[in-house]
Amino acid sequence: MNLYRSARAVAGASGTDAIDWRSAAEAAKAATDAGSIALEPGEREAYARDVRDAREAVREVSGVEFDVPDTVEIQNRHHWIDANVATFERVMGSLDPQTDPFPGIARTINTGTMTVLLAFLGRNVLGQYDPLLLAETPDDDHALYFVRPNILEAADVLEVDPDRFRRWIAFHEVTHAAEFGAAPWLSTHLETRMEDGISALSEGSFDRDTFRELDAAMTVVEGYAELLMDHAFDDEYADLRRKLDARRQGRGPLQKLFRRLLGLGLKQRQYERGKNFFETVVAAQDLETASLVWAHPDNLPTNEELDRPGLWIRRVTR
Repeated sequence: MNLYRSARAVAGASGTDAIDWRSAAEAAKAATDAGSIALEPGEREAYARDVRDAREAVREVSGVEFDVPDTVEIQNRHHWIDANVATFERVMGSLDPQTDPFPGIARTINTGTMTVLLAFLGRNVLGQYDPLLLAETPDDDHALYFVRPNILEAADVLEVDPDRFRRWIAFHEVTHAAEFGAAPWLSTHLETRMEDGISALSEGSFDRDTFRELDAAMTVVEGYAELLMDHAFDDEYADLRRKLDARRQGRGPLQKLFRRLLGLGLKQRQYERGKNFFETVVAAQDLETASLVWAHPDNLPTNEELDRPGLWIRRVTR
């Protein structure tokens, strides 16, 4: 970790975009210990086996046909940063540096902000199935990402068996693969709304309706994944979820501030709100009815329906 090199990369931000993405990636990696991916014997196959088992279990409980990527990519923190810079750049490409009277200063500030974001996430993300990666090249093979140093560190801090914890993470990411496999339109739907919202921000306005719609869609994504996890995971998991939640609540004030600024508190709310919605739907109907959310974009629940699932059930089953 080299904070001087990180600061120098941010200070040297250049180009014509609102963010110097190459400098942001370089600075984030300089500020972040990469961690080890020196795998133990059989560990690579264990990751692959967890993904295969998760695919079969999720298929069985959901009735949804989907494939997972052929590649299971075991990353260190620097790999994760490199893999995600292109996604952030594409989604945030509509930011216009010319709207600021001092674009050079704004570029440096924006690059520094993105550096903090990438470094923080790079130290905390455990696994990833990124739907935005699918929007650019939908015919390519895509990888499930597992950030091995973060998984091992989290398992150690939580005092849980690392193999069991890794398997739980694999099941969670495969549930996302099931969602986007069941709804090929979903990645474009999400990315379009992100771009619309960011474009409005770059013009000095806030498109409340777009962000509400995006929040509702992400609540569905996270809630459905939680639903499938509860039905598909082949081991006890209540202690894992409880310990993770306690760890989030017990972080220091600086990390809590970062989580609020990055919207990670919102993500937790999406988990809880979405899970409650789908549990209510399954209790009133069944899992097959819950899966109707993926039949068409119009089947996504509105914000009102997320809090009143009966309205959604009546609308999509009539």
